[in-house]
Amino acid sequence: MKRQFLILIISFITIVNFAQTKLPTFFGDNMVLQQNTKVTIWGNDIPNKQITVIASWGKEASVKTDKNGKWRLYIQTVKAGGPYHITVEGSHKITYKNILLGEVWLCLGQSNMGWTLENTIHGTEDISNARNPNLRIYQSARQSWYEPKTDCPTGKWNEATPYTASQTSAVSYYFAEKLQKELKIPVGIIVQAYAGTPIEAWMPWNIQKNNKRSNLLKKQLDATTVKQKEKLGYTEEIALVKYNKELELYSKQMAANDTMKNSSRSRKPPIITKPANLSYQYPSNIYNAMVHPALGFGIKGVIWYQGERNSKSVQQALDFKGQLKLLIEFYRSEWNKMSNGNVIDDFYFSMTQLPSWNAAQSKPVEDVEAPWAVSRNMMFEIVSEVSNTAIAVSIDTGDPVLLHPKNKKPIGYRHAFNVLHDVYNKKFVAHGPFYDSQKIDGNKITLSFNGVGNGLMAAKKGNLDSFAIAGTDQKWYWADAKIVKKTVIVSSKDVSFPVAVRYAWAMNPSERNLLYNNEGLPASPFRTDSWKLFKESSKEVQVFKPKKEKGYKAKDWDRPKMQ
Repeated sequence: MKRQFLILIISFITIVNFAQTKLPTFFGDNMVLQQNTKVTIWGNDIPNKQITVIASWGKEASVKTDKNGKWRLYIQTVKAGGPYHITVEGSHKITYKNILLGEVWLCLGQSNMGWTLENTIHGTEDISNARNPNLRIYQSARQSWYEPKTDCPTGKWNEATPYTASQTSAVSYYFAEKLQKELKIPVGIIVQAYAGTPIEAWMPWNIQKNNKRSNLLKKQLDATTVKQKEKLGYTEEIALVKYNKELELYSKQMAANDTMKNSSRSRKPPIITKPANLSYQYPSNIYNAMVHPALGFGIKGVIWYQGERNSKSVQQALDFKGQLKLLIEFYRSEWNKMSNGNVIDDFYFSMTQLPSWNAAQSKPVEDVEAPWAVSRNMMFEIVSEVSNTAIAVSIDTGDPVLLHPKNKKPIGYRHAFNVLHDVYNKKFVAHGPFYDSQKIDGNKITLSFNGVGNGLMAAKKGNLDSFAIAGTDQKWYWADAKIVKKTVIVSSKDVSFPVAVRYAWAMNPSERNLLYNNEGLPASPFRTDSWKLFKESSKEVQVFKPKKEKGYKAKDWDRPKMQ
């Protein structure tokens, strides 16, 4: 009798806890919903409850919750505009106000994607002009979790104002700002970024469990977990208890509007770093907390800035290609499924090539000490192998010392150029010169490109000095390079019978005289050879942070003016 009574009490408490209409934070005041489609809206309520969503643009949809109180429906949107409001009727009535219909983009990556506008070279000036009610930003605090979550509790939609823009991803903001200006309709960005994260953390384990590199990372972190348990006494149970206590305190502070840690830093929700299998680097943990909750939300595509963590060695950078292709394929498939087919299964995916970093290039081709050159090439190859993908070339941005360069504006704009041309059919040149083919003629090689635009140009006066040339002996020499109409002809007095060319093949080729098109967009680094990039028997050589001297100050670099 007592046991039955206890079960009844527990059941009653459960029903009371769920006896409310609740939606994830991706739905709220100020949000942007994708125009001209059926957008997915979902949430929780009591089991077998009728849920009706009524939109002020004249559409509505209904569905009943399942036995667990979950519901998901699809409601038609119309062309871009607003503001509108939406009413969700269930056990309770919720109304979301100041909603716009427009274009929605998902912005994902590690620290350089998360790098805020206020910390950039152009930030001060651009923040002062950032008030734009037609640009909306959703952003949540960083979080990781050991199993899939259903919400990002700290997330919120805001209009772009000097304050909200200053606190968001600079790359994402510049991308959205350019998009909104050219399309002249509302644009919303969902920014999910977490510093130091490998690509393994951005995918569920089951799709990468057969990947050699994923298994290597998991094995390393599992070993670290064992050591942390043995030496530090950390266990999953202890970590979760500590996390929940810190989260309770944080929630009380937020409820009391005690949002500042000190005069200049706002409070952040707690995160788990130990043991390692609960950390942000562990395979699947970022996907679980920051991507899985958003699956199915109406988006047009993704811009991606991640790769530093997967480009510490040439071997790792080579594996990155397969991992990134796997991620793109999974995201597309899963978003399509969770949106009932309303997000297309090959939505646009624009990747950021890694910028310049470390000492300036001093030899024609860097070897295993230049894994970032390999990473850039892997992304370049993906564009030709996977439909609806693009790269934002960034070798003319970066910093020789700082892993987090402050010149983000060109990167955000170049993502926008890709999207404006490829997705919205605007008269923009999408990208700079991309290598297409080579023709060998005696001691010269003629290189042809797409993305030429209105012609080719050098970044500055003087000879192009960023090309290298080699014969069958695979020895590289600086090449004499000349622009001839829409081609580049390269040669060297040291190579009588050339067979291959490489361009900007180094960690930091930015101080060379780089190739551009007349629209001010840089050529992507490339190679025309297929020679092995490392010896199978050699150990991995990792790249490390350069020493930062006291008083070091970042500065932007000169580059041709963009279109």
